[in-house]
Amino acid sequence: MTPNPALDITYEVDDLRVGQSHRVSRVRERAGGKGINVARVVRALGEPAVVVAPFGGRTGDALLHSLRADGFEVAAVPVDAETRRTVTVVSGGEATALNEAGPALSAPDWDDVVGVTGRALEAPGALVVSGSTPPGTPPDLHARLIEHARRAGVPVVVDTSGPALLRAAVAGPDLVKPNVDELRAATGETDVVVAAHALLERGARQVVVSLGGDGLAGFAAGAQPWRVRAVPGLTGNPTGAGDAVVAALALGLVAGTPWPEVLVRATALGAAAVLADVAGDVDLAAYERFRPTLTAERYR
Repeated sequence: MTPNPALDITYEVDDLRVGQSHRVSRVRERAGGKGINVARVVRALGEPAVVVAPFGGRTGDALLHSLRADGFEVAAVPVDAETRRTVTVVSGGEATALNEAGPALSAPDWDDVVGVTGRALEAPGALVVSGSTPPGTPPDLHARLIEHARRAGVPVVVDTSGPALLRAAVAGPDLVKPNVDELRAATGETDVVVAAHALLERGARQVVVSLGGDGLAGFAAGAQPWRVRAVPGLTGNPTGAGDAVVAALALGLVAGTPWPEVLVRATALGAAAVLADVAGDVDLAAYERFRPTLTAERYR
C-alpha cells in the first residue's frame, strides 16, 4: 500500500554542480513510490504482489497505465487530486532526490484507500505500508490499515518517517523499518539501540534499521539485537535499496524465516538494488553472490 505514489523521473549526469547547467546523458520514467518499488522487488523474486494506491489526474492515469502494462495487479483508488512526481539525479554513484509533497486527499478518499486495502487482504500474505504520506493525511491512517491486517491475520511491515512512524509503532505492526536518520529524527534519540527500543516500547514488535554503509540492525522486544554488515565497495544508485530491504523483510515474515537469516537476505537484496539502474529493480545474480558472503552477528 503506497499512500503517496509518484511518477519517478531519473536523470543521469556526469557531474552534478549546483547553479550550473547540465546535459542529461540518460533519462528514465516510470511508476514509483516506495510501496510500488517494494512490489516490483517482490515480483522480481517470483512472488505475487497487489499494488494499492490512490491515483489522480493525468499523472495518476499514466502511473496506472504503466503498472498494468507491466503486468501488475492493481487495486486502484481513483481520486481527484493530481498524483505527484519525483526527480532523482544520479551522478558519480550518488543520488539526489527532489520529492514533491504530494496532493491532499479528502476524508472520503482516505476512507476508500483503507477500504480497498482491507479487501485486498483477503488473499494470504503480508501488508506492506510504505512511503511518505501527503499533507492532510489522517493521523490514524496506519492504525486503521494495521487493524485491517490484524483482522485478516496477516503480518504488517511499515516503512515511513516522522510522526507517522511514531503513530504506526503505537498501532503494533509486526515490523517497522526506518533508516538511521529517520529513527533518530522521530525518536529524538541519537543512540541507535536506545532509539530502536523507543519504538519497541511504543508497540512495534520488531525494528529493522538501515545503517547505510554500515548495513542493517534488527531489534525485537526481549531479544538479542542482530546486525549484518554491508557489502563493501558498492557504487551505483542507492535510491531503491531500502525498498528492496522491505521486500525481503516482508517475504521473510510470510515464510517464517529465522530472524538472522532474514537480515542477511535483506542486506544482500538491498546491495543488489544499488547495482540496478532505477529504484524497484534488483540485480538478482548479484543478490545470489552476496548472500553467502554475509553473516548476522550480535549487535553491540
